[in-house]
Amino acid sequence: MNLHALRLFYQAASLGSVTLAAEALHLSQPAVTAQIKKLEREIGLRLLIPQGRGVMLTEAGRHLAAEARRLFELEGHIEETLEQLKAGSAGKLHLAATYLPANFLLPKWIARYKRAYPGVGVELSTANSSQAADLLLHYRAEIAFIGGIRLDHPLLLRTPWYEDEMCFIVHKGHPLAGARVTLEEMLQEPFIYREEGSFGREQLIALCSARHLPAPPVGLQMNGLNETLRVVMEGYGAAFLSLLETREHIAAGVISRVEVDGVHMTNPVSIYTRKEEASPPCTAVHRYDFGQVITCRKA
Repeated sequence: MNLHALRLFYQAASLGSVTLAAEALHLSQPAVTAQIKKLEREIGLRLLIPQGRGVMLTEAGRHLAAEARRLFELEGHIEETLEQLKAGSAGKLHLAATYLPANFLLPKWIARYKRAYPGVGVELSTANSSQAADLLLHYRAEIAFIGGIRLDHPLLLRTPWYEDEMCFIVHKGHPLAGARVTLEEMLQEPFIYREEGSFGREQLIALCSARHLPAPPVGLQMNGLNETLRVVMEGYGAAFLSLLETREHIAAGVISRVEVDGVHMTNPVSIYTRKEEASPPCTAVHRYDFGQVITCRKA
């Protein structure tokens, strides 16, 4: 079926006049009439009957006009959806993030992003740094937020986003709570270590190695942030964690920070995208200012 002729017929059927349809479509009346007659010959049915200055629909014409209306409404819906996709206001946005940004930086941003783009579905996968990069490289994520390392990859574009300060913490009643001490004094305390491979553990060991000091004794090893914090809250040992992870508890007064002379280490968080052309929702993300959410942003 000739869709152009169908469109002309539908316009005439909707307006009740071939002349009005021609004017609306900026075509000549004979051209519209010729196309409708060609459509009638093609399908073998009479669709319009002249009536005064207008036209009347036959039974076949009424049925075809109803189906044509559904077809052209669907066409309009498709065009609108495509425009939304191009504008980044529809579709799905897949994010990958390591633990720190997934739990402490992204929730607030995602909430604000969803208010700005309610038509975009957002899916967040929490993974370690290598897994987050793989999700991005294998097209299972559009953006990756990776903390702990500054990963450089020939296919990925890295944008520095946030520098999270590392800090020593103890129980609020600990003798070192709120004190300023040397690193040697701090390392005399039994430490609660996170699992092997965790950023805080590796940073603490690297710090000791750089200062030619023995690593502090392992008082406990905990496979998780909450478990580590709970032990400190209960009054045992010290831990080396990020400020984002601990500042709410410090502010609540259940744990306390220890200032250590000459120690300033950070946990970098970067935004990664593929260097090739990004999807429209991903492009919309780049137009959205992450700094509006992270008021203490340093990078």
